[in-house]
Amino acid sequence: MFAVYAQEPNADSPLDSLVVGERPEPDVPDGWVRVHVKAASLNMHDLWTLRGVGIKPEQFPMILGCDGAGTLDDGSEVVIHSVINAPGWQGDDTLDPKRTLLTEKHQGTFADQVIVPARNVVPKPADLSFAEAATMGTAWLTAYRMLFVKSGLRPGQTMLVQGASGGVSTALVQLGRAAGFRVWVTGRTEEKRALAESLGAHQAFESGARLPERVDAVFETVGKATWSHSVKSLKPGGIIVVSGSTSGPDAGAELQRVFFLQLRVAGSTMGTRDELADLLAYLDLTGVRPQIGQELPFEEAAKGFQAMLEGDTAGKIVFTR
Repeated sequence: MFAVYAQEPNADSPLDSLVVGERPEPDVPDGWVRVHVKAASLNMHDLWTLRGVGIKPEQFPMILGCDGAGTLDDGSEVVIHSVINAPGWQGDDTLDPKRTLLTEKHQGTFADQVIVPARNVVPKPADLSFAEAATMGTAWLTAYRMLFVKSGLRPGQTMLVQGASGGVSTALVQLGRAAGFRVWVTGRTEEKRALAESLGAHQAFESGARLPERVDAVFETVGKATWSHSVKSLKPGGIIVVSGSTSGPDAGAELQRVFFLQLRVAGSTMGTRDELADLLAYLDLTGVRPQIGQELPFEEAAKGFQAMLEGDTAGKIVFTR
């Protein structure tokens, strides 16, 4: 079958390991289902996989793609939940110490077919396109959990999103505006700030800029480059919700400010199957739709990877069949 995959880990030149070609069709074990992929979205996790982060060398070749949408053998339209739990796990899907994401142990979604446990598919709302649905399982689910499960924000309060144009960031802007929060963002360029405002941000600021006032919560996916600004932007008792560190993980903790102002830092990773179902229902109810920056055929996947590597994003990059 057709697939986009990582041939081997390459920490220094990840795109050199990217192959657009053929892989064997998967067998379907008991309790698993086959999804015929219609669309799948690109995530930073796919670049990390190409670099060999979070995956053992013997797992290669690995079909890339953490999330997607498609049809089951019976024609049912579904969205994929990419957190694969250990057999018998009970409780929050994201807290399972033996959990994996697609592409860490199991082959991913950038292919004609992908197999997942039966519980890892959720019905796709009819009004959501396959391309839109393909953004839900990673970026939008991450944003949904950060905002509605982890932050504790109330409508009317102020949130700051660090980084204006990535998949999680644009999702936070759209979800936050729809939920009644005052949404501020930072962005490195005028174009990225304008994009955030077009999606619903009330104000957009240059990276590191002094804000008009301190905020109730900061949403972090950037890490080292923005961490100090995030800490300094919080009201006493405020919270930073962090789900990534694309600029590096080794930021200064600024512990004096953290303890003196009683700031809170909460980690957030992906989301549960139930949260994905709630997210899809939320979009169905509100009419909110994801910002898709590029929609490319799978055969042109390398263009999407290059854009993400260079930071040239304006929402999600989606591959379609």
